[in-house]
Order: sequence, then C-alpha cells, then structure tokens
Amino acid sequence: MSEMEKKDLPQEDAVNTAAESETPPAQEAAAAEASDEKAAAKEAKAEDTFTVTREQMEQMEQLAKTVSESGDKYLRLAAEYDNYRKRTAKEKESTYDNAKADTIKPFLDVYDNLLRGLEQFDPADPHRQGMELICKQLVDVLAKLGVEEIPAENQPFDPERHNAVMHVDDENAGENTVVEVFQKGFIMGEKVLRFSMVKVAN
Repeated sequence: MSEMEKKDLPQEDAVNTAAESETPPAQEAAAAEASDEKAAAKEAKAEDTFTVTREQMEQMEQLAKTVSESGDKYLRLAAEYDNYRKRTAKEKESTYDNAKADTIKPFLDVYDNLLRGLEQFDPADPHRQGMELICKQLVDVLAKLGVEEIPAENQPFDPERHNAVMHVDDENAGENTVVEVFQKGFIMGEKVLRFSMVKVAN
C-alpha cells in the first residue's frame, strides 16, 4: 500500500493497519521471559557439573576420613564421660551409705543395753514403761534412717543375714530353722549392719 493510499484511508483504518504491523507488548514479554528461563536452566546445568583433579579428589577423601575419625572420637569420649559420671555417682552413694552405716552401728549397742535394762523391771513397774517408750523412740529413729530389724525367729536360716552360734536338735522345729535369737540383727536397704546371732535347729 502506497503512502498516497494510506493517506486516503480513514483514520480508524490507519490505526488498525499500524496495530497489525506491530508485535503486541505481552507477546514480547512472554518471549523474553522464556528466553531468560532457558538461560537460567543452562547456567544451573553448568553449575551441577564440575571437574576435579586427582589431587583434589584425594584431599576430599582425606577430609571425609578425618571427619569420620573425629566423629568416632567424639562418640567414644561421650560414652567414657557417661560411664565416668555413673561410676562417680555410684561411688558417692556408696561412700554416703558406708558413712551412714558406720554412724548407726554404735547406736545398736545402746539399743541392746536398753533391752537388757528393760528386763530388770517387772511388767507392772512404771520404770519399765518409761524404758519401753525410750526403746520405741530409738527404733522409730532408726526406721526413719532406713534401718530395719532382720526377721529371724521361726524363719529359715539365712547365712547372709544370720550368724548361727548354736545348733540344737528340736523335733518341734523344722530343719535348719531359727529357734532362738540371742542378739537382734539390723539391715539398711541391702546392707547388713549387724547379723542376727541365732540358735538353729538341725
């Protein structure tokens, strides 16, 4: 179409012709964006692939080995520390229990003497009643400290808790049964403070 013909066209037709000859801006933007995405994909692909020398590979393997050894050393150290902590706590508890037991043992002799003194009074004597209250108070204090009397009379003989100082033939008692207690024994938890001194039937 010649310039003369374009001039002769109405103004509206001229606008339409110009629009047909130009590319819409939206299409240009989409084309540019697609081009950018392709470029970015190429760059990413280029970043994913790289080349290393043999020396660099050996260095990386050495570093990986060092990291693995350091991790193993750390785990061993953590396990050793945990064992040390448990062992120390157990030793501390054992030391406390031993000191507690050493403190309580002399009071057991006092308890024996109170029982002997108790036997010197008649059952109706008011002094006996006072002595019984003192004995009960001492037993309560020992109980609060975790000390208990070892059951012995009419019980099967237990060499880990009873000390047999006499044997007797007794048809009325079962074999290897404690028939008499000469001195009461005491236990604190699993620790025997004093063995029961007993007579055992054969």
